Amino acid sequence: MYGILDCNSFYASCERVFKPHLIGKPIVVLSNNDGCVISRSDEAKSFIPMGAEAFNYEKVFRDHKIHVFSSNYSLYGDLSSRVMSILTTFTPEIEIYSIDEAFFKLKDVASSDIEAYILDIKRTIEKWVGIPVSIGVAPTKSLSKVANKIAKRYSSRTKGVYAIVTEKQRINALKWTKVENVWGIGRRISNRLKIQQIYTAHEFTLLSDEYVRKNFSIVGLRLKQDLLGKPIIGFEQVKDKQNIATTRTFESALKLYEPIKERIATFANACAEKLRKQESECTCLYVFLKTSKYSKTSRNVGLVVHLPYATNSSFTICKYAIKGLNQLYIKGYNYKKAGVIVMNLKPASKHQFSIFEDENPKHQVLMKILDTFNLKYDKPKIRIANQDLNKTWKMKQEHLSPRYTTVLNEIIEVKCE
Repeated sequence: MYGILDCNSFYASCERVFKPHLIGKPIVVLSNNDGCVISRSDEAKSFIPMGAEAFNYEKVFRDHKIHVFSSNYSLYGDLSSRVMSILTTFTPEIEIYSIDEAFFKLKDVASSDIEAYILDIKRTIEKWVGIPVSIGVAPTKSLSKVANKIAKRYSSRTKGVYAIVTEKQRINALKWTKVENVWGIGRRISNRLKIQQIYTAHEFTLLSDEYVRKNFSIVGLRLKQDLLGKPIIGFEQVKDKQNIATTRTFESALKLYEPIKERIATFANACAEKLRKQESECTCLYVFLKTSKYSKTSRNVGLVVHLPYATNSSFTICKYAIKGLNQLYIKGYNYKKAGVIVMNLKPASKHQFSIFEDENPKHQVLMKILDTFNLKYDKPKIRIANQDLNKTWKMKQEHLSPRYTTVLNEIIEVKCE
Protein backbone atom coordinates (compact mmCIF):
# COMPACT_ATOMS: atom_id res chain seq x y z
CA MET A 1 0.00 0.00 0.00
CA TYR A 2 1.11 3.54 -0.80
CA GLY A 3 0.38 6.56 1.32
CA ILE A 4 0.90 10.30 1.14
CA LEU A 5 1.27 12.64 4.08
CA ASP A 6 0.38 16.28 3.43
CA CYS A 7 0.90 19.09 5.94
CA ASN A 8 -2.20 21.30 6.08
CA SER A 9 -1.61 24.98 5.16
CA PHE A 10 2.02 24.25 5.95
CA TYR A 11 3.59 27.72 6.07
CA ALA A 12 0.68 29.11 8.08
CA SER A 13 0.81 26.10 10.39
CA CYS A 14 4.52 26.66 11.01
CA GLU A 15 3.80 30.21 12.13
CA ARG A 16 1.03 28.94 14.42
CA VAL A 17 3.31 26.44 16.18
CA PHE A 18 4.93 29.30 18.10
CA LYS A 19 1.89 31.61 18.00
CA PRO A 20 -1.04 29.40 19.03
CA HIS A 21 -3.28 32.45 19.45
CA LEU A 22 -3.39 32.57 15.62
CA ILE A 23 -5.14 29.20 15.35
CA GLY A 24 -8.41 29.86 13.51
CA LYS A 25 -7.24 33.31 12.36
CA PRO A 26 -6.59 34.21 8.69
CA ILE A 27 -2.89 34.07 7.72
CA VAL A 28 -1.00 34.70 4.48
CA VAL A 29 2.70 34.15 3.77
CA LEU A 30 4.50 36.28 1.18
CA SER A 31 7.18 35.35 -1.34
CA ASN A 32 10.76 36.66 -1.41
CA ASN A 33 10.95 40.42 -0.90
CA ASP A 34 7.34 40.35 0.31
CA GLY A 35 6.16 40.30 -3.31
CA CYS A 36 3.05 38.14 -3.56
CA VAL A 37 0.98 35.64 -1.59
CA ILE A 38 2.35 32.09 -1.81
CA SER A 39 0.43 30.47 1.05
CA ARG A 40 -2.95 31.05 2.70
CA SER A 41 -4.69 29.53 5.66
CA ASP A 42 -8.23 28.28 5.04
CA GLU A 43 -9.60 31.35 6.82
CA ALA A 44 -7.85 33.70 4.34
CA LYS A 45 -8.73 31.94 1.08
CA SER A 46 -12.08 33.68 0.63
CA PHE A 47 -10.43 37.11 0.84
CA ILE A 48 -7.06 36.68 -0.91
CA PRO A 49 -6.36 34.86 -4.20
CA MET A 50 -3.17 32.82 -4.53
CA GLY A 51 -0.39 34.88 -6.12
CA ALA A 52 -1.97 38.20 -5.14
CA GLU A 53 0.52 41.07 -5.17
CA ALA A 54 0.87 42.18 -1.57
CA PHE A 55 0.92 45.94 -2.20
CA ASN A 56 -2.45 45.71 -3.97
CA TYR A 57 -4.09 43.95 -1.01
CA GLU A 58 -2.81 45.96 1.94
CA LYS A 59 -6.30 47.38 2.57
CA VAL A 60 -7.83 43.88 2.42
CA PHE A 61 -5.24 42.66 4.95
CA ARG A 62 -6.23 45.46 7.33
CA ASP A 63 -10.00 45.28 6.81
CA HIS A 64 -10.18 41.52 7.43
CA LYS A 65 -7.47 41.45 10.11
CA ILE A 66 -5.34 39.05 8.10
CA HIS A 67 -1.98 38.27 9.71
CA VAL A 68 0.83 38.71 7.18
CA PHE A 69 4.21 36.96 7.37
CA SER A 70 7.35 37.09 5.27
CA SER A 71 8.53 33.67 4.14
CA ASN A 72 10.73 32.13 6.83
CA TYR A 73 12.30 29.21 4.96
CA SER A 74 14.77 28.46 7.72
CA LEU A 75 11.90 27.72 10.11
CA TYR A 76 9.74 25.94 7.52
CA GLY A 77 12.60 23.71 6.38
CA ASP A 78 13.47 22.67 9.91
CA LEU A 79 9.88 21.82 10.87
CA SER A 80 9.50 19.92 7.59
CA SER A 81 12.56 17.79 8.37
CA ARG A 82 11.12 17.01 11.82
CA VAL A 83 7.85 15.84 10.30
CA MET A 84 9.65 13.63 7.77
CA SER A 85 11.93 12.24 10.47
CA ILE A 86 8.93 11.13 12.53
CA LEU A 87 7.36 9.55 9.45
CA THR A 88 10.45 7.39 8.91
CA THR A 89 10.02 5.88 12.38
CA PHE A 90 6.70 4.41 11.21
CA THR A 91 7.81 3.45 7.71
CA PRO A 92 11.42 3.73 6.49
CA GLU A 93 10.47 3.78 2.79
CA ILE A 94 9.51 7.37 2.02
CA GLU A 95 9.83 9.68 -0.98
CA ILE A 96 9.86 13.38 -0.08
CA TYR A 97 7.72 15.00 -2.76
CA SER A 98 7.90 18.61 -1.57
CA ILE A 99 8.59 20.59 1.60
CA ASP A 100 5.14 19.62 2.96
CA GLU A 101 4.41 16.29 1.24
CA ALA A 102 5.89 12.79 1.28
CA PHE A 103 4.87 9.46 -0.20
CA PHE A 104 5.48 6.33 1.86
CA LYS A 105 4.95 2.58 1.67
CA LEU A 106 3.08 0.52 4.21
CA LYS A 107 4.15 -3.11 4.60
CA ASP A 108 3.02 -5.80 7.01
CA VAL A 109 -0.01 -3.77 8.09
CA ALA A 110 -3.33 -5.58 7.77
CA SER A 111 -6.09 -3.82 5.82
CA SER A 112 -8.26 -3.72 8.91
CA ASP A 113 -5.49 -1.98 10.87
CA ILE A 114 -4.45 0.64 8.29
CA GLU A 115 -6.78 3.42 9.43
CA ALA A 116 -5.71 3.10 13.08
CA TYR A 117 -2.05 2.96 12.03
CA ILE A 118 -2.11 6.13 9.93
CA LEU A 119 -4.21 7.89 12.57
CA ASP A 120 -1.39 7.12 15.02
CA ILE A 121 1.11 8.69 12.59
CA LYS A 122 -1.04 11.81 12.33
CA ARG A 123 -1.50 12.20 16.09
CA THR A 124 2.20 11.63 16.80
CA ILE A 125 3.29 14.34 14.34
CA GLU A 126 0.71 16.80 15.61
CA LYS A 127 1.73 16.14 19.23
CA TRP A 128 5.50 16.19 18.73
CA VAL A 129 5.78 18.98 16.12
CA GLY A 130 2.45 20.79 16.23
CA ILE A 131 1.82 20.62 12.47
CA PRO A 132 -1.64 19.33 11.41
CA VAL A 133 -1.44 16.73 8.63
CA SER A 134 -3.75 14.74 6.35
CA ILE A 135 -2.95 11.19 5.25
CA GLY A 136 -4.33 9.13 2.39
CA VAL A 137 -3.53 5.45 1.75
CA ALA A 138 -4.38 3.28 -1.27
CA PRO A 139 -2.94 0.50 -3.43
CA THR A 140 -1.17 3.02 -5.73
CA LYS A 141 0.42 6.47 -5.57
CA SER A 142 -2.22 8.23 -7.67
CA LEU A 143 -5.03 6.66 -5.65
CA SER A 144 -3.34 7.72 -2.41
CA LYS A 145 -3.53 11.34 -3.65
CA VAL A 146 -7.27 10.84 -4.18
CA ALA A 147 -7.60 9.36 -0.69
CA ASN A 148 -5.72 12.34 0.74
CA LYS A 149 -8.15 14.79 -0.89
CA ILE A 150 -11.06 12.89 0.64
CA ALA A 151 -9.36 12.95 4.05
CA LYS A 152 -9.04 16.74 3.79
CA ARG A 153 -12.43 17.46 2.28
CA TYR A 154 -14.33 15.48 4.92
CA SER A 155 -11.95 15.95 7.83
CA SER A 156 -14.74 16.03 10.43
CA ARG A 157 -15.79 12.50 9.38
CA THR A 158 -12.40 11.05 8.46
CA LYS A 159 -10.37 12.67 11.28
CA GLY A 160 -7.90 13.70 8.57
CA VAL A 161 -7.06 10.16 7.38
CA TYR A 162 -8.61 7.94 4.73
CA ALA A 163 -7.71 4.58 3.23
CA ILE A 164 -8.96 3.14 -0.06
CA VAL A 165 -8.92 -0.59 0.61
CA THR A 166 -11.83 -2.14 -1.28
CA GLU A 167 -12.78 -2.00 -4.96
CA LYS A 168 -16.03 -0.26 -4.05
CA GLN A 169 -14.12 2.47 -2.24
CA ARG A 170 -11.83 2.92 -5.25
CA ILE A 171 -14.71 3.34 -7.70
CA ASN A 172 -16.65 5.71 -5.43
CA ALA A 173 -13.52 7.79 -4.84
CA LEU A 174 -12.85 8.11 -8.58
CA LYS A 175 -16.48 9.03 -9.29
CA TRP A 176 -16.17 11.78 -6.68
CA THR A 177 -12.88 13.13 -8.13
CA LYS A 178 -13.08 15.67 -10.94
CA VAL A 179 -10.72 14.87 -13.79
CA GLU A 180 -8.87 18.19 -13.41
CA ASN A 181 -8.06 17.27 -9.79
CA VAL A 182 -6.31 14.02 -10.69
CA TRP A 183 -2.60 14.03 -9.85
CA GLY A 184 -0.76 14.16 -13.18
CA ILE A 185 -3.59 15.64 -15.27
CA GLY A 186 -3.04 19.32 -15.97
CA ARG A 187 -5.35 21.98 -17.31
CA ARG A 188 -4.55 21.30 -20.98
CA ILE A 189 -5.27 17.56 -20.73
CA SER A 190 -8.37 18.04 -18.58
CA ASN A 191 -9.80 20.47 -21.14
CA ARG A 192 -9.24 17.93 -23.91
CA LEU A 193 -10.95 15.24 -21.82
CA LYS A 194 -13.95 17.46 -21.12
CA ILE A 195 -14.43 17.96 -24.84
CA GLN A 196 -14.87 14.17 -24.98
CA GLN A 197 -17.43 14.36 -22.14
CA ILE A 198 -14.96 12.96 -19.60
CA TYR A 199 -15.54 14.81 -16.33
CA THR A 200 -14.45 12.42 -13.57
CA ALA A 201 -11.44 10.25 -12.82
CA HIS A 202 -13.67 7.17 -13.08
CA GLU A 203 -14.75 8.10 -16.61
CA PHE A 204 -11.07 8.52 -17.52
CA THR A 205 -10.33 4.95 -16.39
CA LEU A 206 -13.13 3.63 -18.65
CA LEU A 207 -11.35 4.87 -21.79
CA SER A 208 -9.62 2.21 -23.88
CA ASP A 209 -5.87 1.75 -23.48
CA GLU A 210 -5.40 2.42 -27.19
CA TYR A 211 -7.22 5.76 -27.00
CA VAL A 212 -5.30 6.90 -23.92
CA ARG A 213 -1.92 5.91 -25.37
CA LYS A 214 -2.69 7.62 -28.69
CA ASN A 215 -3.94 10.88 -27.20
CA PHE A 216 -2.03 11.16 -23.92
CA SER A 217 1.12 9.10 -24.52
CA ILE A 218 2.51 6.29 -22.40
CA VAL A 219 2.49 8.58 -19.35
CA GLY A 220 -1.29 8.89 -19.54
CA LEU A 221 -1.62 5.12 -19.92
CA ARG A 222 0.52 4.55 -16.83
CA LEU A 223 -1.67 6.97 -14.89
CA LYS A 224 -4.82 5.14 -16.02
CA GLN A 225 -3.40 1.78 -14.87
CA ASP A 226 -2.40 3.33 -11.56
CA LEU A 227 -5.92 4.67 -11.01
CA LEU A 228 -7.27 1.20 -11.74
CA GLY A 229 -5.34 -0.03 -8.70
CA LYS A 230 -2.32 -1.46 -10.51
CA PRO A 231 0.87 0.00 -8.96
CA ILE A 232 2.61 1.23 -12.11
CA ILE A 233 4.00 4.53 -10.80
CA GLY A 234 6.67 3.66 -8.23
CA PHE A 235 9.04 5.67 -6.09
CA GLU A 236 11.36 7.95 -8.01
CA GLN A 237 15.09 7.77 -7.42
CA VAL A 238 16.69 10.96 -6.14
CA LYS A 239 18.72 12.44 -8.99
CA ASP A 240 21.27 15.21 -9.01
CA LYS A 241 19.98 18.48 -10.42
CA GLN A 242 20.68 19.12 -14.10
CA ASN A 243 20.75 22.90 -13.63
CA ILE A 244 21.43 24.94 -10.51
CA ALA A 245 20.15 28.49 -10.23
CA THR A 246 20.62 31.35 -7.81
CA THR A 247 18.34 34.27 -8.61
CA ARG A 248 17.06 37.11 -6.49
CA THR A 249 14.81 40.15 -6.71
CA PHE A 250 16.63 43.12 -5.15
CA GLU A 251 15.11 44.95 -2.21
CA SER A 252 15.41 48.15 -4.26
CA ALA A 253 16.36 48.70 -7.89
CA LEU A 254 20.09 48.85 -8.64
CA LYS A 255 21.43 51.24 -11.25
CA LEU A 256 25.19 51.32 -10.71
CA TYR A 257 27.52 48.64 -12.05
CA GLU A 258 29.50 47.83 -8.87
CA PRO A 259 26.59 46.73 -6.64
CA ILE A 260 25.19 44.61 -9.48
CA LYS A 261 28.63 43.07 -10.02
CA GLU A 262 28.77 42.19 -6.32
CA ARG A 263 25.37 40.49 -6.57
CA ILE A 264 26.38 38.45 -9.62
CA ALA A 265 29.58 37.36 -7.85
CA THR A 266 27.55 36.29 -4.80
CA PHE A 267 25.06 34.35 -6.94
CA ALA A 268 27.89 32.66 -8.85
CA ASN A 269 29.60 31.65 -5.61
CA ALA A 270 26.32 30.22 -4.28
CA CYS A 271 25.93 28.12 -7.44
CA ALA A 272 29.51 26.87 -7.11
CA GLU A 273 28.89 25.84 -3.50
CA LYS A 274 25.79 23.87 -4.55
CA LEU A 275 27.79 22.21 -7.32
CA ARG A 276 30.42 21.04 -4.87
CA LYS A 277 27.78 19.83 -2.46
CA GLN A 278 26.33 17.43 -5.05
CA GLU A 279 29.85 16.67 -6.37
CA SER A 280 29.18 18.04 -9.85
CA GLU A 281 30.86 20.37 -12.32
CA CYS A 282 29.44 22.68 -14.99
CA THR A 283 30.67 23.58 -18.46
CA CYS A 284 28.54 26.67 -19.10
CA LEU A 285 26.44 29.21 -17.22
CA TYR A 286 23.63 31.66 -17.91
CA VAL A 287 23.64 35.22 -16.55
CA PHE A 288 20.61 37.50 -16.74
CA LEU A 289 19.44 40.98 -15.73
CA LYS A 290 15.87 42.24 -15.48
CA THR A 291 14.23 45.55 -14.77
CA SER A 292 10.90 45.79 -12.96
CA LYS A 293 7.85 45.02 -15.05
CA TYR A 294 6.48 48.34 -13.81
CA SER A 295 9.49 50.27 -15.08
CA LYS A 296 8.94 52.76 -17.89
CA THR A 297 12.18 51.63 -19.56
CA SER A 298 12.41 47.85 -19.48
CA ARG A 299 15.43 45.69 -20.21
CA ASN A 300 15.39 41.90 -19.79
CA VAL A 301 18.54 40.31 -21.13
CA GLY A 302 20.50 37.07 -20.66
CA LEU A 303 23.63 35.44 -22.00
CA VAL A 304 25.09 31.91 -22.06
CA VAL A 305 28.78 31.85 -21.16
CA HIS A 306 30.77 28.74 -22.13
CA LEU A 307 33.61 27.74 -19.81
CA PRO A 308 36.97 26.50 -21.18
CA TYR A 309 36.75 23.40 -18.94
CA ALA A 310 34.40 21.70 -16.48
CA THR A 311 34.66 23.25 -13.02
CA ASN A 312 33.00 23.83 -9.64
CA SER A 313 35.52 26.43 -8.48
CA SER A 314 34.01 29.63 -7.12
CA PHE A 315 36.94 31.57 -8.57
CA THR A 316 36.40 30.35 -12.13
CA ILE A 317 32.61 30.50 -12.13
CA CYS A 318 32.60 34.03 -10.67
CA LYS A 319 35.21 35.17 -13.21
CA TYR A 320 33.12 34.06 -16.18
CA ALA A 321 29.82 35.20 -14.66
CA ILE A 322 31.23 38.72 -14.42
CA LYS A 323 32.44 38.46 -18.02
CA GLY A 324 28.83 37.74 -18.94
CA LEU A 325 27.62 40.69 -16.86
CA ASN A 326 30.06 43.01 -18.65
CA GLN A 327 28.38 42.16 -21.95
CA LEU A 328 24.87 42.62 -20.57
CA TYR A 329 25.12 45.73 -18.40
CA ILE A 330 24.13 49.08 -19.88
CA LYS A 331 23.98 52.30 -17.87
CA GLY A 332 20.70 54.10 -17.29
CA TYR A 333 18.48 51.16 -16.34
CA ASN A 334 17.10 50.34 -12.88
CA TYR A 335 17.71 46.61 -12.55
CA LYS A 336 15.38 44.82 -10.16
CA LYS A 337 16.40 41.18 -10.57
CA ALA A 338 19.48 39.20 -11.57
CA GLY A 339 20.66 35.63 -11.49
CA VAL A 340 23.21 32.98 -12.41
CA ILE A 341 22.32 29.47 -13.62
CA VAL A 342 25.02 26.81 -14.03
CA MET A 343 24.21 24.26 -16.74
CA ASN A 344 25.38 21.10 -18.49
CA LEU A 345 26.34 19.45 -15.20
CA LYS A 346 28.61 16.43 -15.02
CA PRO A 347 29.91 14.31 -12.11
CA ALA A 348 33.12 15.76 -10.69
CA SER A 349 34.46 12.20 -10.32
CA LYS A 350 34.45 11.89 -14.11
CA HIS A 351 36.33 15.11 -14.81
CA GLN A 352 37.76 15.21 -18.33
CA PHE A 353 41.25 16.73 -18.30
CA SER A 354 42.39 18.92 -21.17
CA ILE A 355 45.89 18.86 -22.64
CA PHE A 356 46.02 22.59 -23.28
CA GLU A 357 43.97 24.21 -20.50
CA ASP A 358 42.47 22.96 -17.25
CA GLU A 359 41.61 23.98 -13.69
CA ASN A 360 44.43 25.01 -11.38
CA PRO A 361 44.69 22.01 -8.99
CA LYS A 362 45.11 24.43 -6.07
CA HIS A 363 41.48 25.54 -6.53
CA GLN A 364 40.08 22.23 -5.28
CA VAL A 365 42.18 22.38 -2.13
CA LEU A 366 41.10 25.96 -1.45
CA MET A 367 37.42 25.18 -2.12
CA LYS A 368 37.50 22.27 0.32
CA ILE A 369 39.01 24.45 3.04
CA LEU A 370 36.53 27.26 2.33
CA ASP A 371 33.49 24.95 2.47
CA THR A 372 34.68 23.19 5.63
CA PHE A 373 35.28 26.49 7.42
CA ASN A 374 32.01 28.16 6.38
CA LEU A 375 29.93 25.14 7.43
CA LYS A 376 30.89 25.82 11.03
CA TYR A 377 29.09 29.16 11.11
CA ASP A 378 25.54 30.43 10.61
CA LYS A 379 26.82 32.94 8.04
CA PRO A 380 29.85 32.46 5.75
CA LYS A 381 33.00 33.98 7.24
CA ILE A 382 35.17 33.61 4.14
CA ARG A 383 34.13 35.18 0.85
CA ILE A 384 35.79 35.61 -2.49
CA ALA A 385 37.26 39.01 -3.31
CA ASN A 386 34.48 39.97 -5.74
CA GLN A 387 32.02 39.95 -2.84
CA ASP A 388 31.66 42.96 -0.59
CA LEU A 389 33.06 41.97 2.81
CA ASN A 390 31.41 44.91 4.56
CA LYS A 391 27.94 44.48 3.14
CA THR A 392 25.28 41.98 4.11
CA TRP A 393 22.58 41.77 1.49
CA LYS A 394 19.12 41.09 2.75
CA MET A 395 15.72 40.63 1.14
CA LYS A 396 12.79 42.81 2.04
CA GLN A 397 11.17 40.90 4.90
CA GLU A 398 9.08 43.34 6.89
CA HIS A 399 6.92 40.62 8.45
CA LEU A 400 9.56 38.01 9.26
CA SER A 401 8.98 35.86 12.33
CA PRO A 402 11.91 34.61 14.45
CA ARG A 403 13.80 31.48 13.36
CA TYR A 404 12.88 29.75 16.59
CA THR A 405 14.50 26.39 15.90
CA THR A 406 17.61 27.19 13.86
CA VAL A 407 19.18 30.35 15.34
CA LEU A 408 20.18 30.23 18.98
CA ASN A 409 19.65 33.92 19.76
CA GLU A 410 16.10 33.73 18.31
CA ILE A 411 15.04 30.69 20.30
CA ILE A 412 11.67 30.95 22.03
CA GLU A 413 11.74 32.33 25.57
CA VAL A 414 9.63 30.84 28.32
CA LYS A 415 8.84 33.03 31.32
CA CYS A 416 8.18 31.17 34.54
CA GLU A 417 6.51 33.13 37.29
